[in-house]
Formats: sequence, structure tokens, C-alpha cells
Amino acid sequence: MTDSPILTVDLSRWRAGGADAAAMCAAVDESLQKAGFLLVTGHGIDPALPAELRAAARAFFALPTEVKQKYAVGVGGRGWIGPGKEANGYAEGTETPPDLKETYNSGAQTPVGVPEIDDYWFAPDVWPTEAPRLKELFTAWTAECKALSDDLLALMAASLGFAAADNPFRDLAGNATWTSNINHYPAMTVLGQPEPGQYRIGPHTDFGTVTVLDREPGSGGLQVYSQDGGWADAPYDPAALTVNIGDLLEYWSGGRWPAGRHRVLPPQPDAPEEDLMSLIFFYELDHDAVVTPIGKPLARRENLEPVVTGDFIRERLDAITVG
Repeated sequence: MTDSPILTVDLSRWRAGGADAAAMCAAVDESLQKAGFLLVTGHGIDPALPAELRAAARAFFALPTEVKQKYAVGVGGRGWIGPGKEANGYAEGTETPPDLKETYNSGAQTPVGVPEIDDYWFAPDVWPTEAPRLKELFTAWTAECKALSDDLLALMAASLGFAAADNPFRDLAGNATWTSNINHYPAMTVLGQPEPGQYRIGPHTDFGTVTVLDREPGSGGLQVYSQDGGWADAPYDPAALTVNIGDLLEYWSGGRWPAGRHRVLPPQPDAPEEDLMSLIFFYELDHDAVVTPIGKPLARRENLEPVVTGDFIRERLDAITVG
């Protein structure tokens, strides 16, 4: 897909610095203005790790529902989020049937000692005894993604001209909240025919700063939206991670970078046995970080008020919860 608006970025080149890194920053800014997505190579995550994590997760998802129900939680919780609990299209005001997926979720484990904060943002992870390697592998993967996400925020700050010493996210992400989903998209032969307007994940944007996605391609796979091209299949590179920016980073950029709008198509009639799994890391900032949008000449929108990260994210999580 050479005509895709989504740029492929070799992060190792940016980390090396110099003129090549400066040219990359300019390209990142240009690309993010079009679609809010990047493909990232040179990220340093061993491909064996997500492969092993998928195998452990598949072992859990293959368990009977009554076993998985022991670990059931609502949207935003830690554990198993069963089918029918989320409809992501509601986040942008689109009424859709529930998304065709099930999820295992983990989150940041750095409590601040205030119960009402810790219970929501730093709730303890829950690990199924029936899938003994899931904790080890999921924890390792999220640690890698957190470090990568900090680098991505530094890259994006540099892409708007902030020197390393002036990276605004350095003071906003000292104890950042994050969640990570393993999304399982079962086959049509398991689910039956999708309802009209039903997706594996309905059209939406993510809520935080950056999202890191390790995905499997498929006919019922990821599509991204751009102003120029509308909906199109997301480009895929097995060596790359897919990265998109969320609503909070769009807000910080004064609308310069639109949050990456995307959807995951329902199972397709030409591939009724297709069963996919995505590993997703949603990065935010400190729950109490005050985000002040940049101004002109970079911003597209002026006079945006500062927002508190936790309030901003929680409002959006509530919107996608079915019931």
C-alpha cells in the first residue's frame, strides 16, 4: 500500500539522532496530520514475546465460559471482559450492536495510596490459574510497551519542535496510567452471522495519548480512516507495530493531529473460520496531569481549556460501556 497515508518509522534511526532523525520528525508530523497512525519498526521488542503471549491467551480464551466467568469484570476492570460488554461506536455517538470480541485486561500497578484513585486507575490485576504463563508474559509485554510509549511521546514532542530537555510529557507521565487488552475476535462459525452494523470493534478513536498494537491481519481486520481516502484496510508489516494517537494527544496538539479513527471489521463470509487476536497497549498520562494544549502557529484550534487526564479518559470509558 504505497499510497497509504500511514508512514513507516524506523525508531532506531530516531534514537540515533542527527540529521536523519530531524528529517524523520518532519515526516512524522506530516503523516500524523493525515490519519493519526504510524507503522513503527526498530522498536526493539523481541517478536517471540507477543507470539508466546498469544499462545497463552488462546489457552485461556479456549476455556469454558463458566471458568472464564470467575475472572469477569466490567469495562475498565482487570480480568475477563466477556462478549456483549462494549460497543466502541458509542464513543463517537454511533449506536451499534455490541462489539464481537472478548478481552483479557491488565493495567498499571503503581498505586498512589488514595483508595478512590487506586481502586479505579491502579486496581490489582487478576490472573487465571488455568493459564499459568499469562501473568509472566503479559507483564513482560506491557513493560516493553510502556518504555516504547515513552519514546513515542518523546518522538512526537520532537516532531513539533520540542527539544529533548523541553519534552512536555516528561513531567506529565511520571506515574502514567495505562491499560492493555488482549482482544480475541472469534470466527463466524462460532458467533453466527453478525447483526447489521455490528463490528468486531465499532468505529472509534482511542482515548489516551498513544496506542501500541500488535495485530494479526485478516479479511475481518483493522481499517483506518483518513480525510483524503475514507476507510481503507490498514497497511500491515509483520516487523512493525501499529501505533495511533488518541483523543488526549489530539487535544494537546490543538487538533493538529487527529486521533486515529479506526474499526475492526466483522467476520467475513469469505473467511468464516478466521479467528484473530490483537495485543493492545493504551497509554495515558498521570491520572491528575493537567494537559494544556499547544497554541498557534502549530495548533489548528485556539482557546482550548486545560483538562485533567483522569476526567478526560473516564468520561470516554463510561460512554462505551453497554448497560
